Amino acid sequence: MKIIKHISIILLLLTTSIASAQVKFEAKVSKQKLGINERLRIDFEMNKDGDNFNPPNFSNFTVVGGPNQSVSNSWINGVRTYKKTYSYFLAPKKRGNFTIKQATITIDGETYKTLPINIQVTAAVDKPKDPNDANFIASENIHLVAEVSKTNPYLNEAITVVYKLYVSPTIAVDNWNEIDSPRYNDFWSQNINTQGQKVQNGTYNGKDYRFLVLRKAVLYPQKTGKLNIEPLSLDIALRVPSNRRDIFGSLLMTRVNKTVSAGNKTIHVKPLPEAGKPVDFAGAVGDFKLDVITSKRVLDASESFQVKVAVKGNGNLKLFKLPKISLPSSLEVYEPEHKEQVKTNLSGMRGSISDSYTVVPQYKGKYPIPSISFSYFDLKTETYKRLSSDEIVIDVLNGPTNNASSGTSNGNPISNAKQRVVLNNDQFAFIKTKTDFISTKSTYFFKTNLFWSLLLFPFLLIPLAIIVRKKKASRDADVYGNRIRKADRLAKKYLSNAKKSLGKKEAFYIALEKALHNYLKARLHIETNDLSKDKINSLLKEKQVDDGVIKDFIAIVENCELARYTPIDIVTMQDDYEKAAKTISLIDKQAR
Repeated sequence: MKIIKHISIILLLLTTSIASAQVKFEAKVSKQKLGINERLRIDFEMNKDGDNFNPPNFSNFTVVGGPNQSVSNSWINGVRTYKKTYSYFLAPKKRGNFTIKQATITIDGETYKTLPINIQVTAAVDKPKDPNDANFIASENIHLVAEVSKTNPYLNEAITVVYKLYVSPTIAVDNWNEIDSPRYNDFWSQNINTQGQKVQNGTYNGKDYRFLVLRKAVLYPQKTGKLNIEPLSLDIALRVPSNRRDIFGSLLMTRVNKTVSAGNKTIHVKPLPEAGKPVDFAGAVGDFKLDVITSKRVLDASESFQVKVAVKGNGNLKLFKLPKISLPSSLEVYEPEHKEQVKTNLSGMRGSISDSYTVVPQYKGKYPIPSISFSYFDLKTETYKRLSSDEIVIDVLNGPTNNASSGTSNGNPISNAKQRVVLNNDQFAFIKTKTDFISTKSTYFFKTNLFWSLLLFPFLLIPLAIIVRKKKASRDADVYGNRIRKADRLAKKYLSNAKKSLGKKEAFYIALEKALHNYLKARLHIETNDLSKDKINSLLKEKQVDDGVIKDFIAIVENCELARYTPIDIVTMQDDYEKAAKTISLIDKQAR
């Protein structure tokens, strides 16, 4: 019986040790059924530290937070319990049943995977309207609005979309991130620069708000019927007032993240009327003027002149083609050079477009340039209008006579068919910029100014080299000064990322805390994830660092932890940065 009892005890101890050594890696979700307007938290937990953590592809969700990493260590009755967690916050993109696939991690050379999790996303759910709930307060006091100038425009008529973020004076916005940008399908679009916009005061639903213009766009519909403007969606970090107060009686603020959307907008695009539409109508919509200008009207044969066809005004200037000119066959016409001088603002496109033709007459005579016609749809009168230029006569005075012409009137050709010229790369001979000329007068380098300068220059460098060498020897002998300079370089090296983030509170303090830990690891030659305040204190005392310096270093680390949850201005950030640089420098001077 005693033998059996001992065997049972041994088996129990073996089972306990095996169970304690078993690796666990699992995924946990806050809920498996949620509305499309709710968020999901998923935690990947492990009981032993590992490497190469790979989260699953959250293809049907938008990651609005994370990964947040947390580590906990505890000792109970001599048994160590370890837990490391990676947390993500997800917002569903659409309704349906989805599967969050497996995450993987490598622990002690073995790869572990979590089990897939099924998630059901339903239609939006009504959230409780609790006046003390931070999410409800945020939803009631922040609004993203898309203002459309016109919802029933004509085809190719300009409309504007302005996105405004309205924020109540009682809450504060720390940061926002654009998680879904609008796509203007079936529109020609142009974004208007909104940089430098200032916060303005206004009203929304009869209440006072502050608002900021986030985005402006000019749209020209390219097809008729119902067109959809997709929404702009933002993830916003807010601070909302709670019902708690601090020791001074001021309201404490609660941090909350809120996803807001401008909502879909439907535009009903009307077709242009068929009644009275000209045969040569090319799609121009707006208010325009037509100009046809020639650079010369009297010239000799083989001289060139330009014919410029320009349309200017306000409308869809970039979305139609200019009318072509028709010239007599005795005139060589080159392909036109197209130019656009168009600016786009909230009223649409404004400016001019032009085609410039180079024309070369071959024979003398009088050549008419026929009238050019251009039609457009006028939005003010909602009718079609036609613009026509005057006929222009080109008089070629000197040159050969066109005997091959089938018929003339007073020596003037009567053919109106234009002759296109195919461009040839060897058409024109350009001015040469290099020559093969050789100077007839020989020059000699010996005894020139350059010769004497190069000869004496090395001797002039000798005194300078002696001075530099003495300076270097003196600097190398200054051991204390070299340690100070080395410490200052170390402080700049480790704090460079924190300095770049000055003004961005959370990013600054994360970078500052990471810099302090990295400095200690590098300076003390240690590799550990457990840099508690007690351990920092003991390690620095072993290196004979003054107690005051150790106390300052730990105070800066505590500031980094607290600053993420309290309002901080840029002056305080600058002070913390300077204290950190000074403390790192002092530790490096004192550490043995």
